[in-house]
Amino acid sequence: MKTVDTHIPVAPTKEDSFFYQEALKEAEKGLAEGGIPIGAVLVCDGNIIGRGHNKRVQENSVIKHGETDCFENAGRQSANTYSRCTLYTTLSPCDMCTGTTLLYKIPRVVIGENQNFMGNEKLLKERGVDLIVLQDEKTVRMMSTFIQKNPHLWNEDIGEQSNKGD
Repeated sequence: MKTVDTHIPVAPTKEDSFFYQEALKEAEKGLAEGGIPIGAVLVCDGNIIGRGHNKRVQENSVIKHGETDCFENAGRQSANTYSRCTLYTTLSPCDMCTGTTLLYKIPRVVIGENQNFMGNEKLLKERGVDLIVLQDEKTVRMMSTFIQKNPHLWNEDIGEQSNKGD
């Protein structure tokens, strides 16, 4: 992976808007299923090869975040394929999703927003991943509303303690 000067913002491409909307559709699908509204798509050479959304509630899973579900649904890919991918995710990736992104050497990540949650963007940048943060207003509102209505579930998802007893 190339080194990125973190002082120079990376601009989104024309395709980014289209593919980001697909990730947002996944987040909305998760919300409609009663889950946490985080979605992702993995794109290689202009084609979606994986899509997913947070399914921790729906599948009683400890690891089904939007990004990990997306990677799982992409199936086994070669290192060559991953090296040509962009991950689109509605929320700044947590440590687990950052680790998965780094493990498979995904060179570029487009993030819908990082106002409601700041994941490990610093590590991604340090490891040379190109990051684009869109601060999509619709996504910011959706996450903010969800967190306000479901603080216990949100804290559980990000590994934080809540005031409710477990």
